[in-house]
Amino acid sequence: MQDSAMILTTQQEGVLTITLNRPDRLNSFNDEMHHQLSEALKIAERDETVRCLVITGAGRGFCAGQDLNDRNVTASDQAPDLGYSVETFYNPLIRRMTNLPKPIICAVNGVAAGAGAAIALAGDIVIAAKSANFIQSFCRLGLVPDSGGSWFLPQLVGHARAMGMALLGDKISAEQALQWGMIWQVTENDQLTATVNALAQHLAIQPTYGLGLIKKAIYCAATNTLDAQLDLERDLQRLGGRSDDYREGVNAFLNKREPVFKGH
Repeated sequence: MQDSAMILTTQQEGVLTITLNRPDRLNSFNDEMHHQLSEALKIAERDETVRCLVITGAGRGFCAGQDLNDRNVTASDQAPDLGYSVETFYNPLIRRMTNLPKPIICAVNGVAAGAGAAIALAGDIVIAAKSANFIQSFCRLGLVPDSGGSWFLPQLVGHARAMGMALLGDKISAEQALQWGMIWQVTENDQLTATVNALAQHLAIQPTYGLGLIKKAIYCAATNTLDAQLDLERDLQRLGGRSDDYREGVNAFLNKREPVFKGH
């Protein structure tokens, strides 16, 4: 386990779990927490034994977004450059998550608000406890959804619901998020960890090189034309067909045995 106040990491059987660990602040971000999370993500990016990443929060919340104690301004203060914070910390985080060629599970154990909601939705599979909720709180501060929030929301729930969430800032329960297609699954509060761990262990022994290609294809589909997507599928299928996992999968199928995938 990483000895860190704000980010904890554990690694077991191909699964890296990153825990946001500022429970007294609902795991809201300050600059130091961003730096520590960036270092933790290097493990997922560089360690070939990591086949699946889980992101969750300590305590009663997943992440409340930006810690506003770091952004407190009075009428006499110079206006902060919030775009600098977005460009320096949040945008690189979302890009690293979506570009990671390994599956990411976000285990939402409580409130996911502001940038915290966008970070949750940047997971490839999102599982939430029944007590969790999602809030686009930017409108209450005169701001716009960032960290990909204005992109993820219409992609996941459609224009009308995205507008309502962004303009009103209402709480969306885990059950409603499931009904709207924002997340994959809802569990009982005391079953979240076990459910996520079981899924992570499953993904960690799958052909994760191919899962990374699937992830790339789905993200590209949001902006590609059909013709461009067909060409991309061809190119990615070519890469998948050259992988050791593909050979292993076909061999195991033909010999009626369980495959042993290596992730390459």
